[in-house]
Amino acid sequence: MDMNMLGNWISGRTKSPFYARKEFWIEKTLKSASASVCGLGQFLFSINGQKVSDHELDPGWTNYDKKIQYVTFDVTKLLHPGKNVIGAEVGNGWFLKNDEHYTFSFPAFMPANPNPYAAFGKELVLAVKFVLKYVDGTQEIFYADESFQVKEHPVKMSNVYGSETYDAELEQQGWNQAGFDTAGWNQAKIVPLQDEPKGELVEQFQPAVKVIQRCPARYLYSVSGREIYDLGQNISGMLQLTFRGKKGDVIRIYPAEKLDAQGDVDQIAKNWGKVGNCITCIVGEDYVWQQYRMKFTYFAGQYLAVEKSSCSVEIKELTGDAVSSAWKTDGTFRCDDRRYIQIYDLVEKAVEANMVSIHTDCPTIERFAWQEPNHLMAPSIMYMKDGRKLWEKFFMDMRTDQLKEDDYFLDFEGNTFCPGAGLIPSQAPCYIHNVIPVPGMGSFFDIIPWGSAGILGVKWHYMFYGDKKVVRDNYEMGKKYLQHLKTKLNTEGFLNHGLGDWGNPDNELARENVETAFLYADAVTMAEFARILKYAEDEAQFLQFAEKVKNNYNEKLLVQDETGQWCYRNFEHKDRLVMTQTCEALPLYWGMVPEDKAEDVGKAFQKTLLEKQAFSAGEIGLPYVIQTACAYGMNDVICKFITSPDHPSYYAFVKEGLTTLGEYWEENPRSHCHDMMGHIIEWYYNGIAGIKPLEPGFKKVLIKPYLPEAMNYMECKYESVSGRIQVILTRKDGKVHLETHIAEGISYEIDESNLRADKQTIEKI
Repeated sequence: MDMNMLGNWISGRTKSPFYARKEFWIEKTLKSASASVCGLGQFLFSINGQKVSDHELDPGWTNYDKKIQYVTFDVTKLLHPGKNVIGAEVGNGWFLKNDEHYTFSFPAFMPANPNPYAAFGKELVLAVKFVLKYVDGTQEIFYADESFQVKEHPVKMSNVYGSETYDAELEQQGWNQAGFDTAGWNQAKIVPLQDEPKGELVEQFQPAVKVIQRCPARYLYSVSGREIYDLGQNISGMLQLTFRGKKGDVIRIYPAEKLDAQGDVDQIAKNWGKVGNCITCIVGEDYVWQQYRMKFTYFAGQYLAVEKSSCSVEIKELTGDAVSSAWKTDGTFRCDDRRYIQIYDLVEKAVEANMVSIHTDCPTIERFAWQEPNHLMAPSIMYMKDGRKLWEKFFMDMRTDQLKEDDYFLDFEGNTFCPGAGLIPSQAPCYIHNVIPVPGMGSFFDIIPWGSAGILGVKWHYMFYGDKKVVRDNYEMGKKYLQHLKTKLNTEGFLNHGLGDWGNPDNELARENVETAFLYADAVTMAEFARILKYAEDEAQFLQFAEKVKNNYNEKLLVQDETGQWCYRNFEHKDRLVMTQTCEALPLYWGMVPEDKAEDVGKAFQKTLLEKQAFSAGEIGLPYVIQTACAYGMNDVICKFITSPDHPSYYAFVKEGLTTLGEYWEENPRSHCHDMMGHIIEWYYNGIAGIKPLEPGFKKVLIKPYLPEAMNYMECKYESVSGRIQVILTRKDGKVHLETHIAEGISYEIDESNLRADKQTIEKI
């Protein structure tokens, strides 16, 4: 695609947000009109004073040096004969990051990064292509140029991490309508070719960020001179307030996920540092009600602390508009045990808060696009939400940022080094390259389960949506990544340079076990892709390599315990046998266990769960632990673990008052909004409802439901690409009634075995 398809880039000659406007005439009868727009980093677009869409935070975040998204709007209905006005507002985003009111820094154990964030441009920029088609068959096209007028924006500072400063005195009332007096406005500047954004322009195709819920703020009390408000829900959102006071009065609003012991907002990330977000409003007129709504960034949290510079300041209608790219729901789950619904909501709200054109790790601390949940959480999210285009965007970001041979970075001494061709960075897009391994922690740039999202995430997309195109589009990326991993094998045939079972509550990371299991998973998945695409030679090579990895894995990790039972040892412990839930579950799930030893390993896995009486896996192992427990008939154990009031447990977060999922299994976790441990939702759909795809796109499904003892009613619906699948379970008079509604064209099998527990019988309706 022509990188200049939108014509010129223009600017307001500023690193801070700016207005842009243009008046034009329509003299003929209009048939249709469209506007293709890109403002970097974020933009809002209007016609004749009216915002053209319900989008927030356009365009999607990308590596702007390689890919830039633009948005095309149908603006036909907003135009009229005579004079019309185009209006654009442009803010910073990740394109030109502003660090004001953001004090977070990495903790002391992480060395200073020699590859910090670098701005993608010298100033904020805008490009517009406007197409008018008339009923007489003619058309008119114009682009942004010097005829556009620009002006300083009342949002004087915008920080991608959630802070904005708004000066109401700078507000230009009616600026995007005809007849506005443009005295004091300047002529736009065309950006010189050498300073233009470098990335290829592509049309935005993933769901736009939109408002999904309005959360009015409820006043709680005052503490330390601050008014404390509660939104009732931890969100990623656009703050809106109506205020008045004396001109120049200042309102400062501090969002946070939690309150401290004194009842004030707590912006401390546990064991890390202060985030320090602040939204500032400056009163523009004496005692006139004015309104402000965030424009170019979003805040994160549930609580708001409001500071007023004088007693003359009044505030009303303080709200948070929760935003997300995951606004289309594909699945619903209901039951009569409130605990399960609370857990479901906990995860779903965390997912929504972390979907903003990329899949962030959390909305508060980093806002980085860490890749591991894009396959570990894919089934859970894809059951709940329409993830088709979102994941295609994630895959585009991975392909875009996949390293070439000559890509280099700086080490701690300032020397250049090349991480290696084919590497898929642990973040994509990656704005801050933490490419140097942290002592004792492994590399934060080249983590196998993270990069493997470029293979295993594709596997899940294909399984849920059944489109071979996604396999074809990402095949070479996966092939290159697997080749990269081969270069990282140590002399013992293992990978050990990642983070292992990250988030493990016992700190049993088991790097060799975990990373190498994912190497095997990547290889057999690539063989599957090669088979789908009919690349027979590739398939044979992938399978041969996978077999080699598996044989070495079993030779060195599969051992007998004191009773003679086979199990997998944690490689990190040389002096004694240490088993973990993850170490046993991964080879079972991926079919690495020799057939004659599978029963033993299954018993060893069950033993690790029963001994702990809780899930003791990190985010990497947890989905495999849950799914393996389900496969081995331990659904009752899963129920017990997840509803425990004490950590590690999902319900413990509910009992503690969280409204989104915490980062780690602990009270007051560093982040209160991480979806990385939300794997239990997959089990809600394929374990409780028992909806399992047997063929891609759910063309064929297995229905193998299970009704927890504490439930008497459960209803689950999933809107697959092949049609609706609905499962209803009702316990009455000691009998479980199963009701299914499956769309015509979907073939299915029903397995009733999980409903024939000791005290259960089944009656089909």
